[in-house]
Amino acid sequence: MRIDKYLANMNVGSRKEVHGILKKGVVTVNGKVVTTPKKQVKETDEITVNGNEIMYKKYHYFLLNKPKGVISATEDRSQRTVISLLKPKDRYQDIAAVGRLDKDTTGLLLLTNDGPLAHELLAPNKHVAKVYRAKIAGVADQETAEKFAQGLILGDVTKLKPAKLKVLKQDQDN
Repeated sequence: MRIDKYLANMNVGSRKEVHGILKKGVVTVNGKVVTTPKKQVKETDEITVNGNEIMYKKYHYFLLNKPKGVISATEDRSQRTVISLLKPKDRYQDIAAVGRLDKDTTGLLLLTNDGPLAHELLAPNKHVAKVYRAKIAGVADQETAEKFAQGLILGDVTKLKPAKLKVLKQDQDN
């Protein structure tokens, strides 16, 4: 892969910024200064920028406790996203949430650029079980559990897949 792509993928800077860094003569590959963005490198090469080694990692993984008011998108012009919660140095190329939580829902989200893993976890034919914990108004009873098991209907048309409802605690007074 080209050195400019390698460094951009490792979040040293954008491709354009990396070109400027290369021109300064502060990038080395296996101990030799490199100034051209076209230089081909391997993941096993020793690459430094300003004397700091840049280790190549193909995939990056983050576990994030998504707060209320943040959307699970990778970018949005008017709202905060889960990606915006990462430090700039951690905003690697193609990082995305695996799954989503509604804007006002909190919970654990996996963020990664590992597309094959995301597919294994999200593809409907893979049948990966998900666990949700919720506080609800009212009392959930056996009839509620049976409705979950059959698949709930939202609105007039959207049918959700069957799910198992497990009541952990009930407050009969509320």
